[in-house]
Amino acid sequence: MLRRLLMLTSLVVMMPFSDLVQADTLDSSAGELRVQKMVGGFDVPWAFAFLPGGGLLVTEREGVLFYVKDGKRNQISGLPPILADGQGGLLDVMVPQDFLVSREVFLTFSKRQGQGAGAALASGRLSQDNTALTGLRILFEAAPGARGGRHFGSRVVEARDGSLFISPGERGDRSSAQDLRLHQGSVVRISRDGSVPSGNPFAGLDAAQPEIWSYGHRNPQGMALDQRGALWVAEHGAKGGDEVNRVRKGANYGWPVISYGRHYSGAKIGEGAAKEGMEQPEWHWDPSMAPSGMLVYSGRMWPEWRGDIFVGSLKFDYISRLSGRPLREAEQLRSSLTGRIRDVQEASDGSIWFASETEGALFRIAR
Repeated sequence: MLRRLLMLTSLVVMMPFSDLVQADTLDSSAGELRVQKMVGGFDVPWAFAFLPGGGLLVTEREGVLFYVKDGKRNQISGLPPILADGQGGLLDVMVPQDFLVSREVFLTFSKRQGQGAGAALASGRLSQDNTALTGLRILFEAAPGARGGRHFGSRVVEARDGSLFISPGERGDRSSAQDLRLHQGSVVRISRDGSVPSGNPFAGLDAAQPEIWSYGHRNPQGMALDQRGALWVAEHGAKGGDEVNRVRKGANYGWPVISYGRHYSGAKIGEGAAKEGMEQPEWHWDPSMAPSGMLVYSGRMWPEWRGDIFVGSLKFDYISRLSGRPLREAEQLRSSLTGRIRDVQEASDGSIWFASETEGALFRIAR
């Protein structure tokens, strides 16, 4: 008996701490909440999306897409060629409203472009056995721009009218965010087939890309619709300039002419924090918290949080809850399991799930 106890003790000591910790609690304005690990074993889980009827899709930045159900994960084949370099790789995944009919899945990723790379969007149909994407199509890729592995964005969101919003990021080339001839540093709007939908503000202009919806963004890694259908983004600034913006058609969000941050060297950015004709953020963080995935909450499980915005932090290991008008950070949700948060999504029951890069796992927050 003693020998058996010693063997069990040795086994526990040898097991990684992250494998032992399956659940935790966190304090919040809604009371004590439970955090439970749902599935692990990922490298850098960048994004995930729920499938109707159960199961979900998870991207790994190195270029792997998984189907996950009941804690088990299976790799999906049929992905496009992906350049995994620096911040680039396989990034967002989105399941549209008509998935049960179309079985279509949308992926953003970094695509090689000559000596450089750009953000791109592809779609494919998920096989009935959830093992492969078929009929893959590249629907959009940013106009060729900078080299290097920085600032790809990159989220995709389905609007209420079925059009798609994409956030390519300015690729570390600051001036491109003010250049309408390039997609970098913009929010892009396209139709499901990749065409330019009616109503895009710069369509028909010779010196502009017709897909651009708004511009002057730096590196939006969070994007979501609110209950009214309005689009919001959370984007990385420089030092002290991370922002939440409500995206308006044709608007200029100022980067790199205006910013609440400074260059990492400490030097001033552009012309200050405001300029006529350029939008102000709804909220900005100082110090920077490195925002990633975001959601606007429905209120299903916590009615008092209806309409609040939740944004994951890559730097400080918490989920920021933003509320009110004007928008303010109401609280920071943090536990021993949060870590670097890559994505935040709401499940059909109103629970909040997040992907932790630190833990290589997906977690569920609930009552």
